[in-house]
Amino acid sequence: MKKEFRIKKNNDFQAAFKKGRSFANRQFVVYSLEKGDQDFFRIGLSVSKKLGNAVARNRIKRYVRQSIFELQDNLTSGNDYVIIARKPVAEMDFFEVKKSLTHVLKVGKVLKKS
Repeated sequence: MKKEFRIKKNNDFQAAFKKGRSFANRQFVVYSLEKGDQDFFRIGLSVSKKLGNAVARNRIKRYVRQSIFELQDNLTSGNDYVIIARKPVAEMDFFEVKKSLTHVLKVGKVLKKS
């Protein structure tokens, strides 16, 4: 996933938290903020230090980024998504992460039917 499709600034994260809608399951919380002037989606990731050391946190972020990359054709464009990983993600492999992320995006109705 290209870096211009990532959310980096604190203001963008705060806007998604305050104005966006949230949906969750046991592994992830996702905030979705509609942006009318944007024709692509952006992803922001938050992985707490409680989930493990830097190696574990970076692995979780890689898994989430790859899952989003594989689901990008089905994701609603023009939105900002902030994905927060919860504790159970630390013990999951890539396929479990992708399945859980797909589930939470379907719950939020931002994933088109494939």
